[in-house]
Amino acid sequence: MRKKTIAILGIVSLVLVLGFVFLSQRINLQDFNTPMSGQQGGNNPTAPSEETPVIDPLKERIQAMTLEEKVGQLVMVGVDGYEINANAQQLIQNYHVGGFVLLKKNVNDTQQMLKLLNALKDTNGVNKIPLFLALDEEGGRVSRMPSEFKKMPSSLRVGAQNNGALGKRMGEILGREVKEFGMNMNFAPVLDIFSNPKNTVIGDRAFGNTPELVSKVGIQAMGGIQDQGIISVVKHFPGHGDTSVDSHVGLPRVDYDLERLRNFELVPFAEAIANDVDAIMLAHILLPKIDPDYPASFSEALISDILRKEMSYDGVVITDDMTMGAIVENYSIGEAAVKSILAGSDIVLVCHDFAKEEAVLKEILNAAETGKIPSDRIDESVYRVLKLKEKYALADRQIDSVDVQGINAEIEQLYKNYPALKG
Repeated sequence: MRKKTIAILGIVSLVLVLGFVFLSQRINLQDFNTPMSGQQGGNNPTAPSEETPVIDPLKERIQAMTLEEKVGQLVMVGVDGYEINANAQQLIQNYHVGGFVLLKKNVNDTQQMLKLLNALKDTNGVNKIPLFLALDEEGGRVSRMPSEFKKMPSSLRVGAQNNGALGKRMGEILGREVKEFGMNMNFAPVLDIFSNPKNTVIGDRAFGNTPELVSKVGIQAMGGIQDQGIISVVKHFPGHGDTSVDSHVGLPRVDYDLERLRNFELVPFAEAIANDVDAIMLAHILLPKIDPDYPASFSEALISDILRKEMSYDGVVITDDMTMGAIVENYSIGEAAVKSILAGSDIVLVCHDFAKEEAVLKEILNAAETGKIPSDRIDESVYRVLKLKEKYALADRQIDSVDVQGINAEIEQLYKNYPALKG
């Protein structure tokens, strides 16, 4: 009897244990399927669903910036001479400019150029955002390389070979030249179509006189520059190829309508957009059949309506130099800069004269403070600028030396591979 009782108690105990284990597992399964943080699971159709908001680090970063810092990112400036000076230091430390462009006036030799660039980067250590460091390295007659470098062929001579692979190789070498100095942006290639023989300001800077040729070779050159980790800025939207006035001196006028532009001048730019162009530079040209009042560099019709909306471009837009005659001989430079931002551009380029650079920065800041430029318009452009800097992982790193010999060897090999490039 005692043994029977013990057996029954054992069975009861086993049943209780198994029941407890089953209940525990059921509770654990219910806990696993119940979302955390008070979110409702899918088993309750009457419960309201809440999605976790997606945090954009760039937007958070912009929210933490001062208005002065934001405005600074919308302006690129020049340097007065061969060395960093008080003006350049002030532009960095007080105005937080987004970048610098080097011109021929800033280049004496390789070591001097490298020293200047390193000094700009070092000075920018007070800011949290690295600089755009740009130049016009197109090849041919538009080059900012010191005299130690061999000359690259012109775009027109390259285009005459009708060879996309050659265009790509040209872009790679141009990109490497820029990269060797620790710079990160090249105002090239030119996507203008050389359709007017009297157009000396473009001339052999263009790859050819048809949309097809310019697109074929020019877009490959753009890709070659990008492959070197350099930001390619194509120019001069919507097309500077059929002008007879030099925009460095006066304001060119182009009497074409939008239909003509769509079928000709805009074709290479549309191809660039389709191939992930980084940035587009605006021309200082007046197209009265599209906008009778303002040149392309601050025309809402051309920037917002055509480039942004019709052509679906949401990348960085940069003006050509606002100190060119096309602007300063016809408009107030500060007012033009404000109108350009309002029209949809992101960066105003001011290459010369500290007084003009300062005037542009102050005018944009004042317009932002008074609400003339809405805060969301400022933030929109700052977002594009920071996104591009982040894409290319920009950093103000010091560069110790430049491989002039290696680049010259690549240029020599280019001429050996394509003898027709020699003049």
